[in-house]
Amino acid sequence: MKYQGSCHCRAVTFEVVAPEQVEVEDCNCSICSKAGFLHLIVPKKDFTLLSGKSALTTYTFNTGVAKHSFCKHCGIKPFYIPRSNPDGVDVNVRCLDTKPSQINIVKFDGQQWEQNAHTLAHKSKV
Repeated sequence: MKYQGSCHCRAVTFEVVAPEQVEVEDCNCSICSKAGFLHLIVPKKDFTLLSGKSALTTYTFNTGVAKHSFCKHCGIKPFYIPRSNPDGVDVNVRCLDTKPSQINIVKFDGQQWEQNAHTLAHKSKV
């Protein structure tokens, strides 16, 4: 299935290919818990930025591997390149205009990221 998504002001729009039933992570790390991000990690080939590249700004911290992309206008982070899967894209399922028919939300202990990141490594593989 192809899903369309956007930031709040729609300056940034994208498309992602994902199944009708998805498993997403609810991470308790310092940035995800404050932003309310629900993680749908996909291979890069399954993500297309449709518009708004110039509206994006990037935030990095700690190791600098994760590239958090935010809309400069409305401040929403609809997707980013995750540290756990730098070969993929992590889409905020809450930013999808239409949602998969079944969303299974699983808790991810991002406060203990080093011990748990390996459980996500398969998500960006083809």
